[in-house]
Amino acid sequence: MGFFDKIIQGLSRTRQTVSREIQAVFGKGKLTDETIEALEEKLLAADIGWDTAHLILEGVRKRARGQEIDHSQLLAWMAEEAKVLLQTSPPSNFDSKPHVIMFVGVNGAGKTTSIAKVAHQFSSQGKKVLLAACDTFRAGAISQLDVWATRAGVEIVKHQEGTDAASVAYDAYAAAKARGCDLLLIDTAGRLHTKDNLMEELRKLVRVLRKHDASLPHETLLVIDGNTGQNALPQFKGFGVAATLTGLVVTKLDGTAKGGAVLTLTHEFGVPVSWIGVGEGLDDLIPFDPVSYAQGLFGP
Repeated sequence: MGFFDKIIQGLSRTRQTVSREIQAVFGKGKLTDETIEALEEKLLAADIGWDTAHLILEGVRKRARGQEIDHSQLLAWMAEEAKVLLQTSPPSNFDSKPHVIMFVGVNGAGKTTSIAKVAHQFSSQGKKVLLAACDTFRAGAISQLDVWATRAGVEIVKHQEGTDAASVAYDAYAAAKARGCDLLLIDTAGRLHTKDNLMEELRKLVRVLRKHDASLPHETLLVIDGNTGQNALPQFKGFGVAATLTGLVVTKLDGTAKGGAVLTLTHEFGVPVSWIGVGEGLDDLIPFDPVSYAQGLFGP
């Protein structure tokens, strides 16, 4: 199954909800102020934020310009407007070797498995990948990442549980450099964005890593559970204080009807979605594509 098909399938629950709810208030005719207001409410139900929903429907209103349209045309125009609001994440470049990506997020969001899946993607492309087990706080986290590293066919740098996470990151970068790795993926301890002491540990990890190179990490990705929807907005704000977020990884979109939140997360905060998770397999974390996503959200 190709990336496009996986996105379409993964967003099926959200798409069915959006289509059903919109068809309940509009079948065929002209768009009126009352219809637009009702449609905004339906988009909110799909966890699309009010500002984002308003922009989409204003674009649709301009396209319609008093002409009669049907439900299918309305959804097609919504998809077109959604594409305009979505940002694409620039591909990881390997000008600096190793290219370093750090993953952050709360416990349970799917951070560790996402790292393994990203490792698998790049390894399958012939890149030499190294994992850094910097979640030294949660019991079993190191062994979990070790198992995933084996499945993905990549190497891992790990210390004992309870070791200073910053020291693991420091050693992992040195190892990646020495081994000629293309990519270093850093796992970090899941933490609540409201816990100042844990966020300070994250800031320390970045400071220590930058003893190697002031540009590190090259990317910092916030992993968000798709079921969280717009409730992930405080996470974005909290983690953004401790590290400069460059992108989002949105997991578990195949099990939620809140896929519309991706629109709000990337549009309102100006940070692109890099990867989306649409299943449990190693190949089910896929690069985000705005066109496919918009079609998966509003398509037939």
